[in-house]
Parts: sequence; C-alpha cells; structure tokens
Amino acid sequence: MEMFRGSPIKDPIVDPDQATLYQRAGKDPLRLEWLRVWPFIGLHLSCAVVWWVGWSPVAVMVAGLSYLVRMFAVTGFYHRYFSHRTFQTSRLAQFVFAVWGNSSAQRGPLWWAGHHRHHHQYSDQEEDVHSAARRGFWWSHFLWIVSRGHFPTRLERVRDLAVYPELCFLNRYDYLVPVLLGAAMYGLGAALELAAPKLGTSGPQMLVWGFSISTVVLFHATSTINSLSHCFGSQRYPTGDQSRNNLWLALLTLGEGWHNNHHYCPGATRQGFFWWELDLTYCGLKVLSWLGIIWKLHPVPDRAYRALRS
Repeated sequence: MEMFRGSPIKDPIVDPDQATLYQRAGKDPLRLEWLRVWPFIGLHLSCAVVWWVGWSPVAVMVAGLSYLVRMFAVTGFYHRYFSHRTFQTSRLAQFVFAVWGNSSAQRGPLWWAGHHRHHHQYSDQEEDVHSAARRGFWWSHFLWIVSRGHFPTRLERVRDLAVYPELCFLNRYDYLVPVLLGAAMYGLGAALELAAPKLGTSGPQMLVWGFSISTVVLFHATSTINSLSHCFGSQRYPTGDQSRNNLWLALLTLGEGWHNNHHYCPGATRQGFFWWELDLTYCGLKVLSWLGIIWKLHPVPDRAYRALRS
C-alpha cells in the first residue's frame, strides 16, 4: 500500500486545543453537542429491532465473538498500544491494529489516545475529561463523549501518532470501518440464509446482533472503566485518584478492571500484576509477541512489588 512506502511526517500540523477555542467563542465546552448525540441514540434504538428480526444461536454466537474480538482491540491496541505505547510493532501492524480498534465504533485511534492521555495526567482532578468523582456517573460513563469540548481530537497530546498519515486518515473518517463492519455482518447473515437456511438467521438479524447489540454492549462495558472502576473496588496503591481494582470489571473487559494497578504503572503492558489477577488481553498480546507481530512488551516495574513489601 502506498501509505506505507513513504516516511512519517516529520513535523505534523497539530491543531490548537479546540476546547479552548470553544471557550474563547463564548461557548460552554461541557454543553452536549446534540448533532453528535443522535447517531449514538440511533445505535441504541436499532437494538430494539431485535423484536422483529428475532434471534438464532448463530447470530448470538457471532455477537459474542464480535464483542470479544473488538474488546481485545480496544484494550490491547487503543489502550495499551496507542495510548500508552507499552510495546512495539511494525507500521503495517500498527495500521491493522488501528483499523481493528476502530471497528469498535469508539472513534479514531488519535481521538481515543489523546483523551486517555489527558485523563491520566489529570485523573479525578477538575481537568479530567471523564471523572465520576467530579461530575457523576452518567457524565463519566458517556455524556462526556457527546459534549462540545471533547468531540475534537486532542492532537497536541498525540504528536507521536499524528506523524502517520494513514492514522490521521482513519481518525478523520472514523465512521468508515464501523459502516463496513455493519455491511459485512448483513452480508454474512444473508449468505448464511441462502447457504444454510436451517440456521435460522438472515441479513437483518445478523446486522442487529453482530453489529448493533454487540457494539452497544461493547461501548458500555468499556465505559465502566471510566465510571465504575473509579467508584467500586479496592485500592492497592496510593495513586492520588479514585482508581480501583475490580475483578468483575476485569472479567467483563478482558483485564482492564485492574485499574488501580494500571494507574500506578500505566506503562506496563500487563495490568493484572499477579497470577490470580486474570488479564486476558495480556495473554493475547503475549501470543502476538510469540508470533513476532509485536515485541518489547513493557514488564511490571519492580517498584510495584517493592511498594507492597515496604
């Protein structure tokens, strides 16, 4: 592909903080951007179509698989790679990871990483973009995403990623991959209806289960780390914020629930620091490292274990 033949842009053009621009224009950056809310609402409402299309074992199975595969992409790539750079990979694999993560319909990789890096700098402080301690559960869970000031990408925080034109393209047109995934789900259901009618599925049914329901569940499961992981669980380390470890959220998000661990050592690839802290995303990343697709996974630093002995 042509995009991988050239070199990264040495001096990317980085826009100023657009939230500040909104403030200068006399607009409230925390005000909901209703134009952005309706697609979000529409995705949720599309799940109600399940009452017309019904269900089938194969559709439910595809929905579950779609959830797991994309949750791994969000946690392993959007979070641990693009946001924290906890391992290294090739430029081609980086683009594949970005496309894979973008299929979650959680915006582009630069947008995701930029806001997450900002969150870590100001975790549970006034400047935090999604602090449950500051603005409540619903704000931290999803309202911040559709607010006016948080819709723009914080490009000033992702200069290392903005040098890649293919990532910038994907970030700019972040709706393309989810639309293609929805179309693929519809096509899969239609093909199965023709080839194996006994399975009882169809294009509309697979679209609703494999994309709509799976995407909505994926979004809310991911959002529990912003909301519930700062409210419920245990605090092993004094991180200066409300981040907590929560087994149930770790199971739901393939390892992200060990949130207090992560806030203490955000540069570690592994978030479950002990063998009993199940971290399926880390297991998947280890497999990718054995295959040579990624390398130099950052270990848990010794200070994390020394702190518990002191």
